[in-house]
Parts: sequence; structure tokens; C-alpha cells
Amino acid sequence: MTRRCPLALLALASAVIAQDRGDTLQPSDYDKQSVMIPMRDGVKLYTELYRPKQADAPLAIVFLRTPYRTAAPNGGFTRYFESTFRVLRERGYVFAVQDARGRHGSEGTFEWNRPVRHRSDPDAIDASTDAHDSIAWLVDNVPGNNGRVGMLGVSYPGWYVTMALVDPHPALACASPQASPSDYFLGDDFFHFGAFRLSPSAELPYLFDFDPKENSRFPYDQVDLYEFFLDLGPLSNMNTRYLHGVSPTWNHFMAHTVYDDYWQQGATLPHLGEVTVPTLNVVGWWDAENLGGALDIYDRLERQDPRNLSHIVVGPWSHGQWASANATSLGRYEFGSDTSEHYQREIEAPWFESQLYGGAFELPEATMFQTGSNVWQEFDQWPPAAAERRALYLHADGSLAFEPPGDAAQGSVGWVSDPDRPVPYTARPVMPFWHGLPGSRDPRFQRAGKLWKVEDQRFASDRPDVVAFTTAPLAADVAVSGHITARLFASTSGTDADWVVKLIDVYPEDHPERELGGYQLMIADDVLRGRFRDGFDKPHAITPGAMREYEIDLRTRNHLFRAGHRIMVQVQSTWFPLIDRNPQTYCDIPNAKPDDFKTAEHRVWMVPDGFSRLELDVVAR
Repeated sequence: MTRRCPLALLALASAVIAQDRGDTLQPSDYDKQSVMIPMRDGVKLYTELYRPKQADAPLAIVFLRTPYRTAAPNGGFTRYFESTFRVLRERGYVFAVQDARGRHGSEGTFEWNRPVRHRSDPDAIDASTDAHDSIAWLVDNVPGNNGRVGMLGVSYPGWYVTMALVDPHPALACASPQASPSDYFLGDDFFHFGAFRLSPSAELPYLFDFDPKENSRFPYDQVDLYEFFLDLGPLSNMNTRYLHGVSPTWNHFMAHTVYDDYWQQGATLPHLGEVTVPTLNVVGWWDAENLGGALDIYDRLERQDPRNLSHIVVGPWSHGQWASANATSLGRYEFGSDTSEHYQREIEAPWFESQLYGGAFELPEATMFQTGSNVWQEFDQWPPAAAERRALYLHADGSLAFEPPGDAAQGSVGWVSDPDRPVPYTARPVMPFWHGLPGSRDPRFQRAGKLWKVEDQRFASDRPDVVAFTTAPLAADVAVSGHITARLFASTSGTDADWVVKLIDVYPEDHPERELGGYQLMIADDVLRGRFRDGFDKPHAITPGAMREYEIDLRTRNHLFRAGHRIMVQVQSTWFPLIDRNPQTYCDIPNAKPDDFKTAEHRVWMVPDGFSRLELDVVAR
């Protein structure tokens, strides 16, 4: 079932809860205490506790674990009081914020993406045992707590929440993993379906933030990262010129470019069993880091959720935008309302209240913002049962239609891909993924990682090495709610190739906001490194000239293509420097030589044995 979100009822429930708990609290109403919490192996973890000064009843504990520093540089309250806890702090909890093992104020050794080990070795420690031991200490040692703990966190802190669900402590009453990664080789941060995510991986926080105990930044010596990474040449030059072998994270990446034991042991999904803790999974449709991970975690939990404890909320956000104080837009895309305020006050806060203090607040199975219409929708399952699987076919004349090509329209479309002139993933100059130019007021230079997903794709659509397929203006709305899969039947003159697919909403030229006329808004996107077409643990060369099927998983979306708009699919083979350059010659890419990088002709086919297409879940309007 699908229905619009009952905002008035949610607001009423939230108001009643707030009234029952008393007046809202501000930071000045809290006392701060720093403690070192011992783990089972004797290592102590730095933790800050925040308790309301006037607490006349047992309080629940809201717990966050982070690798990004708990303590404020000025000695004041943790920055999470102004972001993740911004609304929750008004209602009265004990807040506990902890530096992860080996990070900042905590003892021990940090291990990025530490595998779950305690199940095979009872003496081992991991992120699951650290969460378990911390919760046990909190409920035993924090005065006046009610014995109930809720966890939440965004991104890596979200992964710590997911790890707490592996073998949860009995006092863990609810958990909200937000933008949690699930598998760093298949769809999060570092690799996407075998393609190395070069730009975000080589800068804060992914590389330099996880090697030293304290945060640091990569020393870029060029403004345009497109030029920087192109001038870098083969990946082996990173150690030669910049890292000099001191970064274990980079060395791990370069040593494990196949889905081997290193990646499989660090994967999250195999360790998630039957859902016993109420769980609220949160992410944004334009999250450039962990949309895939969050959706995969929800899918995994749903298969093991007999008591209907697992729920999901997806908004129109970039990475972590739902935790901000004002989320009314992302780049040029306007949401039509303050979506973070709605999420925090009408969904997250009353859900935590109900789980930690009791009360009747019912959360739908899936609360999904529909981009294109700017409407919150509720579903009793995701993807919705009412969705119909339909195919959008690529035609050799550049058109796109729900009907397969007829005899006269069959054929292929080709392009030449030159690794020395790759397609940029964003308009140049390409700014650092996480940090733009200090002090710049130009939105192009501000935190590129937040904006490129909603950037007008016209900068790429007219390049000769990008092929575009477009429908006629839609006669009626098309609501895509659920899975999107690209099935390319393609060939290459090389022995390896990357296949990048982007689903785009093309605005009409006579759009009421003239600046948006013809705007190409990217709705879904991803890449498959061709060598992994038969499995990510068994790469092999592509036979030159042979047509093969390549499946690119674009996961799920909830978007309304409005009447008068057009649907576009762009296909390309470079996406730089978001992903590294594929030499298009089958070789060990981290050790590729300049001569391995070859120009190749790629071709997508539209023939009876291989109709290239997108398969979409479409819901009738």
C-alpha cells in the first residue's frame, strides 16, 4: 500500500511526546563528563557523557561511536550536539559519544573496517564486541539510567551501529544505522562493482583520516583534481611521488583489487541475523557514498525480520544532509520543504522516544521521498508490491522507448574511449571530493562530494565518448518506485572496459524556471568493471569484438518523471576521477604501465540476441 505521509498526525504525536517529557532542553541544560570505558581486552575508550542537569526520572541513553573525534577542539560540547543530536537533545537523554578504538582519545589500535572475529574466536575483539562492552558499562555505571540504550550514527558511525546489531547487548533497545556502508568493494566509498573510486579514496577521510591517529588531509598540489590525477599517471606513481609506502590503507587498496578474502571478511551483510532490535535505516537518494550500503543492509534485514522491526527512511538528501539544520535544497534541486526538520522532528525523534520511553508511535515500513514530485510517501513494503517491471529499450537512432527496436531500428551505437581524455564526473575544475576551496562562495568549489549527483549532466551529454538515448516528451507521468537494472549488450575492441550508466530526468525547455530549461537531473547511476562480469572474485579478460551482457545494478529509487519531461540514459566508459582509469587492456591495474593504456572502441547493441535496456519498477498513477 502507498499513501501520503500523515504530517498532521505525526506532528501531533511528536507534540504529545514532548509535552509528556516536559520542556525542551538546550545545551546549557546539560553537564559534561569524560570517562575511559574499559573493553574486555583491557583497552579503554574515550567517551563523553552529557546528562541533563535537572533529571527527575530515569533517563535512556543515546549512544554514538565515531572515528572522527568526539572532543571539541575548544574543550566545549561535542559537535554532534549541533548535528546528530540537534533535536534529540531537546527531549532529555543521557548522550554518550565515544572515540573508536585507536582513534583520538581512545587507546588501542585502529583497524579500518575491522572484520567480525569474535564469533570464530571468543577472545577476539571487533566493533561488535566494543559496542557490546560499552553498552554494558553505560547501563551499569551511568547514574539514573533506565536500562535502555539507543544507538545512531551517520556514515562510519552508522557502520558502528550496524556492527552493534551483529550480537546486540540486551540493553540495546533501538538502533538507527544511517548511511552505513555494507561492502566496500561492491558499492560503498572505495570500490563500486570492482571499479576503484579514486577521488574520494585518495583524500580525507578515506585515506589520510584512517592512517594516522589524528585527522589530516592529502597534499594536493593542483586545484583541478582532473589534471592532478591525469598527471599522476598509473596508480603506482601515488606511492612513488606522494605516499612513499607510509599509507597502509592505500597499500591495502592496491593489493586487493579483486573481491578476495580481505574484502569478504570485512563485509557486513553475512553477519546480520534475525532482527531482534527495532531498527531505523536512513539514507538519501543522492548520497554519493553509502546509498548502496544502506539499501543493501535494509534488504538483508528484511529477509530476517519476522516481527516487522526493521524500517527505512530515504529522503532527497546528499550524504548526511538529514542531520543538518536546514535541508530545503541540494544544488539547483529544490525540495519544496525543510526535509531534515520534518525527518528529525516527525520521524526520528518520536521513534526514539517510543522505543526508549514507551508510547504509541507507529512507523511505516518504508517512508520514501518521491523526487520529481517532492512528496513523502509511505509503503507497507519496499519495493512496493504494486510495481510493474517494465523495460526501456535503447535504440540505435538515439531514442529510448518502452517498445523494443523494430527491424529497421536494430543495430548498435559505438564510441571511442581514450584513457588520456576521460569523461569527467563533474564539470571542471574538479574540486576535492570532501573539501572545496577555503572561503569560496562559488557553489562549484564547495564540497563537490555533496553536489555532483544533482549537477546538470549537459557537461557530458554532448561529448563524443558519451552516448545518450532519450524518450520523446512523456505524454503521462512515469513513477519509478523500486529496482532499476541496466542490461547492456556490449562489445569492445580492448580486453577490458568500464560500463557506466546514468538514468536522467530531462526537464522541458519551457520549464517555468527558465534557468532549469533542458536541465539533465541524474536520478540513478553506477559502474561495472567489465572484467568482473562473471563474478567479482574471478576477473578475466574480455574477448575483443564479442558481444556480452553486462548487468549494472542501480538499486532502488523513488522518482516521478513528469509529463512533458523526457527520460534519458547516458552510457560511457570513463568517469574521472571519480573512478580510476581502466587501461582497457586486461592487466593488474595498480601496476599498469603507461603503454598498457589503450584507446578502444566500445559498442552497445540493439539486436534480437541482445536488446540493451533498462528494467524499471513502475507504479501506476
